[in-house]
Amino acid sequence: MQYQVTGNEYISLPKIRESDGAIEQISFMYMSLKSMLEMKGDDYFIKPYIICDGERLSLCPVWERKHFWIPSFTNNQRGISFRCTYLTPIEERGFGIRLEAKNETVSCKEITVSVSGEWTQTLHTVNESIELSTGRKHKKSTWNNMFVFQQVPGIPLMAFAPIVGDNQPFSEIDQGANWVQDGFSYSIYKTCTLQQNESFKLDIFFGVGYEEVAAATSALKMLRHGFDAMLHKTEKWLAAREKHVDLRKINKILNTNLFFCLFFSSGRTIDTEELCMVTSRSPRYYVSAAYWDRDSLLWAFPAILLIDSAYAKELLISVFKKQGRNFGIHSRFIDGTVLEPGFELDELCAPVIALYRYVNHTNDYTILEHLKIVDALESILLKLESRKHPEIELYSTFLQPTDDMHNYPYLTYNNVLVWKTFIILSKWFRNPQLVKKADNVKKAIEKYCVLIHEGKQIFAWSVDLLGNWDIYDEPPGSLQLLPYYGFCAFDDTVWKNTQDLIRDKRYPLSFASHRIAEIGCKHAPHPWILSICNSLLSGYADDAIKHLMLTSMDNGIACESVHEDTGECTTGAAFATCAGFLAYSLYYVLGMNSGNN
Repeated sequence: MQYQVTGNEYISLPKIRESDGAIEQISFMYMSLKSMLEMKGDDYFIKPYIICDGERLSLCPVWERKHFWIPSFTNNQRGISFRCTYLTPIEERGFGIRLEAKNETVSCKEITVSVSGEWTQTLHTVNESIELSTGRKHKKSTWNNMFVFQQVPGIPLMAFAPIVGDNQPFSEIDQGANWVQDGFSYSIYKTCTLQQNESFKLDIFFGVGYEEVAAATSALKMLRHGFDAMLHKTEKWLAAREKHVDLRKINKILNTNLFFCLFFSSGRTIDTEELCMVTSRSPRYYVSAAYWDRDSLLWAFPAILLIDSAYAKELLISVFKKQGRNFGIHSRFIDGTVLEPGFELDELCAPVIALYRYVNHTNDYTILEHLKIVDALESILLKLESRKHPEIELYSTFLQPTDDMHNYPYLTYNNVLVWKTFIILSKWFRNPQLVKKADNVKKAIEKYCVLIHEGKQIFAWSVDLLGNWDIYDEPPGSLQLLPYYGFCAFDDTVWKNTQDLIRDKRYPLSFASHRIAEIGCKHAPHPWILSICNSLLSGYADDAIKHLMLTSMDNGIACESVHEDTGECTTGAAFATCAGFLAYSLYYVLGMNSGNN
């Protein structure tokens, strides 16, 4: 099944079927439940259709996207043109659908455009989904002069309300639409008799909120502004943030993934309006709606910073406030409490690197004055010290960057991030001891993590400081990135030997003999999209772009891994934080230094 997606800060439409335009479900973040909530139907939650002279036409949609993010389809059948546009307006707690029909025949036609839908389930999702089995209600409402769906398990939880007309006396907004509702099923429609070349449209807005009034008035606000005004505002907002490179196909991949990252790796909660970051707001990603320091701050954050530094600052402050206490722990809920325990060294370093990236990009040092940030940075130093070997300046981890268990506790890549962290903090704290620690980490890596393999020096993947080590690489934390982080030069002999080794066809996870010759790992033994990103950033841009063009990924959006020969998604569809790193890496190589903006 192929899907279109769209969304804004509040609402996600993660599954719009390409085959018939049906929205299978909608989702939004909910802080007090630590999760994402999904409203869905058995087959669909909302589905558009068109009737001509009493006969419902089958749909064969042809899709397009405005500004890489606003999807619409056209359907032409028996001389009737039908268009459906899905709009998630910027800064609005809801979305709109515009249905347009035109009679292109020579005879008069009676045309009905409509959406039908059914709400059968609400899911509470954090990696896994649990149905909220109680509290679903429906009622007529004077707030929208239609109906409202609510989840009220004792107290209000959320509400969903459509609107097509404003029936208050002072308003002239009346589309002449009709609607019917039977329990949790409904249909909203408009019928017109069209002469040759005549057309009409129906705009329907859907609001979401904590309870009935919030949902209905969210829809009403959008209605009063009007679809055209909301569309223009959103298009203007997107256009101002697009990034352009000279390669047309890459331009599409870059911007689609850029906006998917922005709206699916971060968002505002419906109940508290707080910003949070997650792996993905799409339930199609297998660990959705939870927070990882690495995924959010090393992969998604650079892309978000590229397009909106003010939003990036608010995100950072929110992350340090909510997540700071547990920086370095495997994964957490959106409120910062622990979801999956287990220490990961790269995740402990990620907040410092993201903060440095923001300060370096904006020259805004005032962010370092926030008490929560200062406290978190000091805590990171204490946590680092607890992971230090008693005698050698190397630092251990419990889990690898794939979140899988290590062979040996001292990872080269992770300790490069420790080195980078000490370099950054030594400048901010003006602490010569941290300069010395950074220097000692670098010397320890060069002494203990550089081994001889087939007569050549290479960087080991991990060591135990007792003589054991391994040859390996993981795209989520790759040895390819050592020059990117400034640890060594691209012409460094040891690094080049390491690259040659893990890219060689004898290395079983290199896929060197396949069409898409990017690196995989045991977690997902196929070429990773993150490996394409790593190749872009490590001097292999031409090969990486060639491989990228051979992939379909998840209908053009980043996934975890692809098949080494077909390029189709094999694991991790709708991987929002990876989409950010892909967009950032493409722009870093093709756009950042070329004058494009």
